[in-house]
Amino acid sequence: MMPHRPEKKQAILAVNIGSSSLKFSIHPIFSGEAGRRAGPATFSGSVQGLEPGGKPFLQLSGQTGEKKTPILAENHEDGLQSALQILRGLIHDHEQNVTIAAVAHRVVHGGDQFSKAVVVNDKVLRSLHALDPLAPLHQPHNLRGIEALSQHFSGTPQIACFDTAFHTDIAPIEKTFPLTRALYAQGIKRYGFHGLSYHYISTRLREQTAKAGQRLLMAHLGNGSSLCACVSGKSFSTTMGFSAIGGLMMGTRCGDLDPGVVLYLVQQGMKARDLENLFYRESGLKGLSGLSADMRTLRQSKDEWALFAIEVYTRRVIREAGGLIAAMGGVDAIAFAGGIGENDKTLRQDLCDGLSFLGLKLDTAANQAASNQRISSIHAAESKVELWVVPTDEGLITAEQALALLDGPAEQDI
Repeated sequence: MMPHRPEKKQAILAVNIGSSSLKFSIHPIFSGEAGRRAGPATFSGSVQGLEPGGKPFLQLSGQTGEKKTPILAENHEDGLQSALQILRGLIHDHEQNVTIAAVAHRVVHGGDQFSKAVVVNDKVLRSLHALDPLAPLHQPHNLRGIEALSQHFSGTPQIACFDTAFHTDIAPIEKTFPLTRALYAQGIKRYGFHGLSYHYISTRLREQTAKAGQRLLMAHLGNGSSLCACVSGKSFSTTMGFSAIGGLMMGTRCGDLDPGVVLYLVQQGMKARDLENLFYRESGLKGLSGLSADMRTLRQSKDEWALFAIEVYTRRVIREAGGLIAAMGGVDAIAFAGGIGENDKTLRQDLCDGLSFLGLKLDTAANQAASNQRISSIHAAESKVELWVVPTDEGLITAEQALALLDGPAEQDI
């Protein structure tokens, strides 16, 4: 008699492939009276260090703890191919226990055409590749992951979930650049990014406090940094604009510039490729410090330029936060997320000090105790504005959006 084999559970594989890392997580699907839902990751990992000059390594997280393994790669392309091969092998092993119902991909730019998750076919893929120039650090890598994993998971839906989608309903007055109407008609306007993170933050924080459903300022601060003003659970405005380079100063990206700087550099002979490299890869914390794009490295340094780079970053966040708060007519809650926002206690203190004129007050002990493991309130009892640390989970929100698409009504092919 053949031994009984338990039926495999279904799960969503969430994938986020960027310029310097490949992140993945497996989210089991649970069924209940309210329908199916995607649960927290039971298995996750990442390949870090894929940036030029980086030292790639695999990091796995699961029931047995965390494990780091170096990867031999001579360049970014080798590292990415090795990462994809490792991912395919890990998922193949994990499929002994689960069936992958869909692969959910974080895709940075959806443009005007894609305002919600979509099953990717050849036509969709061509449309998304047309947006590569608007997010050169992310879009090509996102789409390469879809192409690679669609071959491995033949017949399994590959679902794109967009960072721009959360900002779709921003009013034209907040989206419009003061250029010509003809250029606006061509799609030159504010799109906004980090939308998957902001969707997760606003949704989860509304479960903790009613203030999050009023005027909420969300700060996703990391190698990519932005702010989002959210009113009644919907994006009101955001710092990132036409591309993922605008708004705040970031790890290697410059953020907003006087357009005259661009004109001057062109007059000095710089070509489009040179400008792209400067603005996306050689500016921000890295460019100003001359040392590193990593805030942790700069915090440990005593070099005056490292300290100055942190000061400029902090000031830019305070200035942009003030503008968004003014546009909302005030603020009821502020949430910090992202690698810097969740972990840099000093930065949170400095930002709150800079915005103290609003009547907000940080609880120093709560700020020190907050971590990237749970949602934490860090405001003092007398604070007029609630302050929170909300560890973001783009993998889970991506899996949730993909499952909602699978279980929703069938739609016509785009």
